[in-house]
Amino acid sequence: MATSIRLARGGSKKRPYYKIVVADSRSPRDGRFIERIGSYNPLLAKDNPERVKLDADRAKHWLSVGAQPSDRVARFLDAAGVQERAARNNPNKAVPGEKAKERAEEKAQKIADAAEAAAAAAAAPAPEPEAVEEAAPEVAAEEAPVAEETAAPEAAESDSTGSVKSEATAEAVAEAVADETPADATADDATAMAEQAAEGGPAEEAPAAPAAEEAAAEAAPAEEAGEEEAKA
Repeated sequence: MATSIRLARGGSKKRPYYKIVVADSRSPRDGRFIERIGSYNPLLAKDNPERVKLDADRAKHWLSVGAQPSDRVARFLDAAGVQERAARNNPNKAVPGEKAKERAEEKAQKIADAAEAAAAAAAAPAPEPEAVEEAAPEVAAEEAPVAEETAAPEAAESDSTGSVKSEATAEAVAEAVADETPADATADDATAMAEQAAEGGPAEEAPAAPAAEEAAAEAAPAEEAGEEEAKA
């Protein structure tokens, strides 16, 4: 039976506690073991003597019968002076794998392409100002007919609206004059009132003509009476 000296985990979540055990190499890590020869508490300080407890005599016995320590237990045995641990050297441990190398190459290629594109953009000549100035009148000439076409319908609408408003105003003035003109007013007075109302003058001055006629009628009998007195 192949035996090994290794750690068996115990404790609670995020608070591990390990036992140093001698067990069959085919048994699970936290399964059945043959003998417990020590303990390891990683939560304690490194200079604390309770951090690693090991029965050196039992460890030597199991080593003598062919038990193989794990890497961590070999460190403990070396520190306790039970068995010297040979120095290990693995120069390829830090070498990245094939996929990591491919990702690094792709990243370097993208950086190189971006640098070439930036250099090409910086080396490209700037656009000439004359070409820009020539393009501006062409754009203005293209936009001018569009503006005229847009303004023409608006002008037509304003003219039609103005004519309709003027006709409606003339009709309203004529109706107002017809309503305000007295029955005994003459045609000349009605025409004058219509012209005055169309010009925006006061509409209340029209009835002045009947008042003048009444004054003239009152003055006529007085003159006849004066002539009769003079004859007498």
